[in-house]
Amino acid sequence: MTGGRAAWNVVTSVNDNEARNMGLDEAPAHDFRYDRADEFMEVVHGHWDTWEADAIVADRSSGLYAHGDKVHRLDHQGAHYRSRGPFTVPRTPQGHPVIIQAGQSGRGVEFASRWGELLFMSNPSLSRAKDSYATVKSTVEATGRDPSQVKIANLTFPVVGRTMSEAEDRRAAYDQLPNLIDDLSLLSEGLNFDFSDKELDEPLSAEDVAAMTGIQGIRNQVIEVTGNQTPSVKDFVEVSGRGRLAHPVVGGPTELADYFEEWFTAPACDGFVIAGTHMPGAFEDFVDLVVPELQRRGLFRTEYSGNTLRDNLGLTQPVPGAWRS
Repeated sequence: MTGGRAAWNVVTSVNDNEARNMGLDEAPAHDFRYDRADEFMEVVHGHWDTWEADAIVADRSSGLYAHGDKVHRLDHQGAHYRSRGPFTVPRTPQGHPVIIQAGQSGRGVEFASRWGELLFMSNPSLSRAKDSYATVKSTVEATGRDPSQVKIANLTFPVVGRTMSEAEDRRAAYDQLPNLIDDLSLLSEGLNFDFSDKELDEPLSAEDVAAMTGIQGIRNQVIEVTGNQTPSVKDFVEVSGRGRLAHPVVGGPTELADYFEEWFTAPACDGFVIAGTHMPGAFEDFVDLVVPELQRRGLFRTEYSGNTLRDNLGLTQPVPGAWRS
């Protein structure tokens, strides 16, 4: 339908409420979620490969739609799933949708390195991002994949103005909007842990921290930044940025372009996930004010590289079955 412009953001669910929607009493253990997700990815990739690229003939005169010997059953039998196939949809023009993944815990990085093509990272500082970039790329290579075919994009919250002064005013206005209830609700959802009965400045116990079975990248980042194995609730609010601007980049076109150029050339990432700080207007301001300056510096395209998302990310066509290696 899109001509090869689709992506799939693969996420393992993190909290008990999500699990209950699927007939479970609670969310499965962190590493088990990824074990099961590995097999799920094998099933999905197997289905995408059930149609060979030249299977469709669509010859009206002969009445032949597709070569039957180029459409295959999957017949997957695994520990968690059984699936026969073949897939009901022919192979996409880009081979298969681009796989987006955001695992940042140890097991999450392992999963992302095996399957991800565009990795969603959230590193708050340049030094941390550079270290993470190098680690993930080396992990990808260790799995036998080409690191250049796995793009890393860092989450960024730009607060843009025509001038630095205007941008700072916008940041000040934004800071009046979040409230603590939102922060704690989103932290509880993301970490699968109830913060409601904890005092703000109260250090959490080791048992509390261990009970955070949700997004462990958030938990690990708070521990790393604070240097404390039992951070307080306030530490989680301030370091995670959950529910508010997380490490925003504030400035006019020049300051914002300087930031992106430094991170991109370090290298600390291959690109960025631009998060809107307000709607409507945030993305329009970024496009109108920052993109022209990035283009002037030769850091942003002025035309598309091809017709598919894979083309424009600089990713090659996936070879059927290559994921099995």
